[in-house]
Amino acid sequence: MKTAFHIDELYLGHRTPAGHPERVERMEALLRLASRADELGVSVLPARRQATLLELARVHTPAHIDMIAATARQRATMLDPDTFTAPESYEIARYAAGSALDLVDRVMAGEFDNAFAAVRPPGHHAESARAMGFCLFNNVAVAAAHALARHGLERVMVVDWDVHHGNGTQEIFWNDPRVLFVSLHQFPLYPGTGTVDEVGGPQAGGRTINVPMTAGFGDAEWTAALRRIAGAAARMFSPQLVLLSAGFDAHARDPLGGMRVSTEGFAAMADEVLAIAREHAEGRLVAVLEGGYDVEALGASVEGMLRRMAGVPPGAAATDGTGDAFERVLADVRSAQAPHGSM
Repeated sequence: MKTAFHIDELYLGHRTPAGHPERVERMEALLRLASRADELGVSVLPARRQATLLELARVHTPAHIDMIAATARQRATMLDPDTFTAPESYEIARYAAGSALDLVDRVMAGEFDNAFAAVRPPGHHAESARAMGFCLFNNVAVAAAHALARHGLERVMVVDWDVHHGNGTQEIFWNDPRVLFVSLHQFPLYPGTGTVDEVGGPQAGGRTINVPMTAGFGDAEWTAALRRIAGAAARMFSPQLVLLSAGFDAHARDPLGGMRVSTEGFAAMADEVLAIAREHAEGRLVAVLEGGYDVEALGASVEGMLRRMAGVPPGAAATDGTGDAFERVLADVRSAQAPHGSM
């Protein structure tokens, strides 16, 4: 397998206040990982371009883009209690989105089988007209819209396994039947969205599938949710490209979540998403970094995922001993989606 790992020191320039969870140390850990690229079997790619204003405007309003642009070269700006910009953040956020687009182009061209974009600021909370949850521009949404517009795709699947619901991606594609959005997330938890009955707009019923996971779920439940819910939905939708909002804050060590996923569990979760891409999209998968705030757990989990993406054989699979609580979640999701025949 040919796997691209995009990372660049420029992302260190997006600085947040002292004590903020989304801090430069996250990227430093992944830069150390990139120094072992030969061992991991991946090709490290630096930032090559920014997203253009037109590319951003496919998913964001002009007013939102202008608002983020106005923070450029200004001292630290607080957009909401969680979301900050530094003087360089606008330019860096455009590189983050542009690098996700670049990887989509490279994977669609067959240069790489799959790719991982280690970027910051993250993106999946950014709505069409609102920055929130550490996010300025919605990197994965910009990438999905680019795949549809530039490559003429008709069906793009976005899987989001961050511990927090991808409200921004959901809002942007709420009524777009070309995008299947499947989110696994802890519920209740910030941002408070992501219930099973949020299934998409009138033109896209069943194209949004939310899997609200109970605090304390671990490897078995998260892997089973990908296999039994995301996998089933993919068989109905038949995506031509799979995008992954790859947050690692469901890790047992993470300070912002309440889940028990292990480092090995994230590798098993990667296996499930890779299987979806192989079955339906000729293996085309582009993952984009979202959360993950324990630096050690983040580095180890991304390493395990990169090894899987590069073709290292999986180890022991997570057991499917999910228990009654997970089966109730699964039943609720199936009930909400039944009128739409989406899984």
